[in-house]
This record gives sequence, C-alpha cells and structure tokens, in this order.
Amino acid sequence: MTVRTGIGFDVHPLVAGRPLVLGGVTIPHFSGLKGHSDGDTLAHAVIDAALGGAGLGDIGTHFPSSEVRYEGVDSMVLLAHTCDLLTSAGWRVTYLDATIIAEEPKLSPYVTRMANNLSVRLGLDANSVNVKAKTTDGLGFTGRREGIAALAVATLESVE
Repeated sequence: MTVRTGIGFDVHPLVAGRPLVLGGVTIPHFSGLKGHSDGDTLAHAVIDAALGGAGLGDIGTHFPSSEVRYEGVDSMVLLAHTCDLLTSAGWRVTYLDATIIAEEPKLSPYVTRMANNLSVRLGLDANSVNVKAKTTDGLGFTGRREGIAALAVATLESVE
C-alpha cells in the first residue's frame, strides 16, 4: 500500500446577491462567494487536495470554468466526481483536515455539518474528517471581509 498527501487551497471574493455555501452548507449571510460554480471554497480546496495527492492535477484541469456545464454547479457534485476519478486511478482519501479562513460570518456553528457532508461524499467515517474555522484578526483580504479562503490536507492510500 502506498500513502500520499495532497494539499489544497482556494479563495473566492464575497459579493452581494449570492448564497454563501461552504462544505455544502448554505450559511445565512448578506453576501456569498463569487465563482463559476457555487463558489464553495472549502469543497474546492478539498478537491484540489484529493487530486493533488493522487497526482491528478487540480480542479481547473477537471472542471474548467470555461465549460458552461459547470456554471452554478453544486461543488459537492464536483467532489463526488472527484472521488470517481480517484477510484479509477486506484486511490482513496483516508483522512481530511481543512481550515476555512473568514472574518465573518461566525462559522463554528456550521463546521460539524460541513465535516459530515464531506465525510459522506468521501465515504469516510465522521471522525476521519476535521473542519476548522479561523479568522485573521482583521488582517489581509479575509480580515477586510473581501473574501473567504480555505486550505485542506488529504491523506490518500492506494487501492489494490
């Protein structure tokens, strides 16, 4: 068995008139994330971590923003497709740790639901997915409430 690690990162600007979706959870807020899909930065970081760990490129390679069929798509659907790609390549995610960086809204009430959504899509036990939310204490673009970022680290093992 071979074990690999992948790291993912994503960021989207906050804009009025869009829903705020993170980890497949719609969060009440006056603005949402701009993106070709639903803008779910957490799901996108997870996808990049999984693809990177398997040596399969990145989210833009498999789900390009130039393709109309991905416009407004639920990023959890993209994560499900990513799992199919991993399986076809002989890999599976065994553990996921992710961090969302946002000044507001307060995300701690939602992280358990996000982790549960991710664990279901990845086919993992709930204790194999960890999601955290942090602020930058007013520093940088997230501190100025201009956007939300997410980081993810995925552990993968080969499936033989």
